[in-house]
Parts: sequence; C-alpha cells; structure tokens
Amino acid sequence: QVRPVESGGGLVQPGGSLRLSCSFSGGTFSRYTVAWFRQATGKDREFVAAIRYSSHTYYADSVKGRFTISRVNAENTVYLQMNSLSPEDTAVYYCAADSQVILSSIRYQASYDYWGQGTQVTVSS
Repeated sequence: QVRPVESGGGLVQPGGSLRLSCSFSGGTFSRYTVAWFRQATGKDREFVAAIRYSSHTYYADSVKGRFTISRVNAENTVYLQMNSLSPEDTAVYYCAADSQVILSSIRYQASYDYWGQGTQVTVSS
C-alpha cells in the first residue's frame, strides 16, 4: 500500500519560497498520479497541483506561474516548489496519490485513495 509522507512546511514571509516534499513507500510509484491539495482554516480543501506518471502537470489558477510540481521517480518523491508566497497561501498542504486517476477528475479529492497527514505552511510577516 502506498504511504505518502509530506515534509518541508514552515513559516515564511510574504514573497518568500518553500519547497514541499512528498515521499512514498509501497506501491509502484512511477505509475501513480500525485497531487497536492490544501486546506486553510475554516475553508474547504482545494486542489493545488497534480503530476501524472507521464510528468504532465496541472495547476489551480490561483498558483499557476508561482508553484511548480515535479517528480523524481528514482527517489519516489514529488516536490512542490512554491514561490512568491502570500498570506492567502497559508494552509495545511496534503499530498495524495492514486494509480487510476482519469484526466477529467484530476482536480477532485475523491480521485485519490492515498493521503498523507499534511504539513503546515504559514505565510506571515
């Protein structure tokens, strides 16, 4: 069974950068679509970015041009590079994975069976 584990969260000033990591154990990582979601306090969880086994990438409009998702299959790891951070990016960030995500559903939480525990990102001066 695939077990995602997030790391790299923390406190950063507005305009700063962070890189989140999602490491996997179990399963055949190279076959999985991996996504990042986030949930701010009092708000619903929302899609941030996804990367398919083909390395095609998809982004929410709110992060396009600022965030970059990438994967290194040899390391069983997916990264989320976050630049130009603003207080609106403050949230718990979750990594999710599944091997049977269809393209039309890539932005939906229900498409992913495997979830990490989340890592807190706080953007504040």
